[in-house]
Amino acid sequence: MTTASSSAALQIAITTGEPAGVGPELTAQALAAAGAHWPDARFTVLGDAALLADRAQAVGVDWHALQGRRITVEHHPLGVPSQPGKLDAANGRYVLALLDAAIDGALAGRFDAIVTAPLQKSMINDAGVPFTGHTEYLAGRTHTPHVVMMLAGTGQRPLRVALATTHLPLKDVAAALSVAGIVDTLRIIDHDLRRHFGLPAPRILVTGLNPHAGENGYLGREEIDVIAPALKQANAQGIDARGPYPADTLFQPRYLTEADCVLAMFHDQGLPVLKYATFGEGINVTLGLPIIRTSVDHGTALDLAGTGRADAGSLVAAIDAAVSMARHRRAA
Repeated sequence: MTTASSSAALQIAITTGEPAGVGPELTAQALAAAGAHWPDARFTVLGDAALLADRAQAVGVDWHALQGRRITVEHHPLGVPSQPGKLDAANGRYVLALLDAAIDGALAGRFDAIVTAPLQKSMINDAGVPFTGHTEYLAGRTHTPHVVMMLAGTGQRPLRVALATTHLPLKDVAAALSVAGIVDTLRIIDHDLRRHFGLPAPRILVTGLNPHAGENGYLGREEIDVIAPALKQANAQGIDARGPYPADTLFQPRYLTEADCVLAMFHDQGLPVLKYATFGEGINVTLGLPIIRTSVDHGTALDLAGTGRADAGSLVAAIDAAVSMARHRRAA
């Protein structure tokens, strides 16, 4: 990947996601509301130019006036015309084309980071392309064997929750956990918190898998056989990872004040807590990639598309994080 000049403006790509969802209008609202908030950044918005102008107008944003020296549109035509809230699988490949263009641009050094608006997984699958999610697709397209999904809240003491497994049925989680896998996950978290978030010595708290962290094997042995040995190996590599802790008591201020990130064992163990605390202002970050990628913490919100009632706060936070991460990477 080509490295951009340290004196050049940061180049941020924004993919506008599912055209029937809130992504296009939130992009316009976020960039309009931010104004000069990111003076060292330039934005390339990927999407159908007419669609973007139409959705911006629907929520009171003068899209043409917004464009200029800092904001440009990279036009990708829709498969078929799109209406707010009405899904059409004929646009599934359009959504992937936006993502592919952003990934290719980032890998080539054209973009310092990419920010992704939400997409509808079912539409991509219905278009004939097997698709599990942004995280897995980014890993495949960048030939990255192991990536980590991390969601983060914003504020003075941001809550960060990473996942040892991502989009798996609950019945498959235990079998997917391994000592080597958890060690690699902790290594990625430690590395990227240092490189992209400017944390010199990240502190990671790790949950158990079972209720009460297995209760000494009575409620399961994954803590004894997998998680604790992984923590021992990670500690030997200089990673400050502690646990395993019962997930039902770990998410308290007295513990979280000592943590830069919590590693949860599965999707619905850690993310409901984070989303309850930060929904609408949280972000999704994919760690371990050769490129920087952030996203919103919500879905396509088809019921809100085109109404002007969707909140752009999460997308603003995702853009803010992408710019900040790109600054840290460039300074490293």
